[in-house]
Amino acid sequence: MSNTIKIAYFQQDIVWEESKANLKKIDNALEALEEQTALFILPEMFHAGFTMNPAKVSEDMDGQIVRWLRNNATKYNITIIGSVIVREEESFRNRLLIVRPSNEIEFYDKRHLFSIDGENQKYKEGQNRLVTEIAGCRILPLICYDLRFPVWSRNRDDYDLLIYIANWPDSRRKVWKTLLKARAIENQCYVIGVNRVGNDNHYTYAGDSMVIDAKGEIITSTRKRSEEFVTVNLDLNKLSEFRNKFPAWKDADSFTIDDI
Repeated sequence: MSNTIKIAYFQQDIVWEESKANLKKIDNALEALEEQTALFILPEMFHAGFTMNPAKVSEDMDGQIVRWLRNNATKYNITIIGSVIVREEESFRNRLLIVRPSNEIEFYDKRHLFSIDGENQKYKEGQNRLVTEIAGCRILPLICYDLRFPVWSRNRDDYDLLIYIANWPDSRRKVWKTLLKARAIENQCYVIGVNRVGNDNHYTYAGDSMVIDAKGEIITSTRKRSEEFVTVNLDLNKLSEFRNKFPAWKDADSFTIDDI
């Protein structure tokens, strides 16, 4: 019996700190969704770009952007993933939201903040990993710089799909592509990396969004520097068969993360 999940993602050209323009772009992409698509993935900070001016574009969890996500999840009967700049008391979070058609929301706050650009000075780091399930697929969603830290991404036999949403610059695109493949191979899982394209105040972004299988083979990828909308079907039975045939995960070292 087939056990697949249909996923769409949007390699977006993000307009700098202009939420209204960015939401309009995504509205157009949502209209192109195929029937029975279970999950729609957006890049990191899809509404504003990787800004270090969170006070200008942040909202609380009842703000316009969260309401927009909820409305579209219900309208299209789809779960939407993307990160939003959230204001929480006196701090700001780079918060990945998982918004379901039922309007239920789960979230993950970015753990590894990009100190090279001062993200750690503007945002508060997250403390907890989140594994969730969508259409029978167990998913670990992470954000951009998290990709460089394999312990945080480690499969504890608790997920099938690892998702990274990002604003990853063109100058480091070889690293992006290499690490996405490495995370798929070492964790024996599907990996989806959803990056942006375009320019902001500091960087140019090539995109290189892609879907990779547990052997490190690219299933689908986008064109460089092109805003694109992609749909892919992932076969969970095929993944299970591979894990059973080559169960390297059983020999993995146990570990704990002491400061969490």
